Amino acid sequence: MNLSLRQLTTFREVMRLGTISEAARSVGRTQPAVSSMMHTLEEELGFALFVREKGRLTATPEAFFFLDECDEILERVERSKRTLRRISTLQSGRLRIGCHPAASSVFVPRLLTGFLADKPSLEVSLITHSSEMIEDLVASLQFDIGFTETPESRSALQQSDFDLECVCLMKSNHPAAQGTTVTPEMLDGEPMAVLFDAHKTAVQTRAVFQAAGCRLNTRFELRTFASGLEFVEAGLCVMVCDMITAYSQVLNSPRAECLAIRRFRPRISNSVSILTPSYATCSLAADAFIAELEKGVVTMKHHIDEVLGLQDS
Repeated sequence: MNLSLRQLTTFREVMRLGTISEAARSVGRTQPAVSSMMHTLEEELGFALFVREKGRLTATPEAFFFLDECDEILERVERSKRTLRRISTLQSGRLRIGCHPAASSVFVPRLLTGFLADKPSLEVSLITHSSEMIEDLVASLQFDIGFTETPESRSALQQSDFDLECVCLMKSNHPAAQGTTVTPEMLDGEPMAVLFDAHKTAVQTRAVFQAAGCRLNTRFELRTFASGLEFVEAGLCVMVCDMITAYSQVLNSPRAECLAIRRFRPRISNSVSILTPSYATCSLAADAFIAELEKGVVTMKHHIDEVLGLQDS
């Protein structure tokens, strides 16, 4: 059986209007074309839909049963069309994002807030995990997008990398905050908040202090830099932290008034990456948010560079 949507739509119009001629006008076809289509439809179905007597059509019981089926099919098609239109305009669908802790509290939610403003039916999963776990979840297609610290490249992932420098945070009245750049010599023996030993920033921080012959006084060992902001604000330590934490939690919060942000040299890097699965095509919504995320990272870099540049001048 080979039925077309045009046949079903035309049959429904014949049943609704009661005559071939009226149905023909409704669907924009000639009367002979509609009559021929009804004959073809009956041949496909294997039973009569109409009794034709003296130029009049009388629907058979089977026609009323078939009309119910047509209504259900055509309504389902219309729902599908509406859904596909919403998807094509990013009004509908689902977006699954895995985000590392530093960006999950403010940075990515703020970008999503703007992105979703005109997309009321787009569903979003924003799940926080370690960067290592997000890599695996994106590679196994459980997330559409991962935003992580930069991993080693692997065939199951496509990645866009952004090299970000770490900055130094301290109380605004700290002696080291009087200049534009902070060095290990200025923090020799000062209480510091540092991430766990294996983290890239902790490794680099130990290395630059050792190279300068300075003592790194790790008062707080942390899982994320965000948890160290309270300690810095209380004047309990200084922290050389990632740019996203500084941007999200300091420049865009009341803490900006009591905390100072300064360059740290030698440069310590904490790059981030946008990850997508290599073996799957991104959805329209994912592609659009990736562009928003890329723009957000570039804007953040410019903002931080501008703030540090003003202090340099």
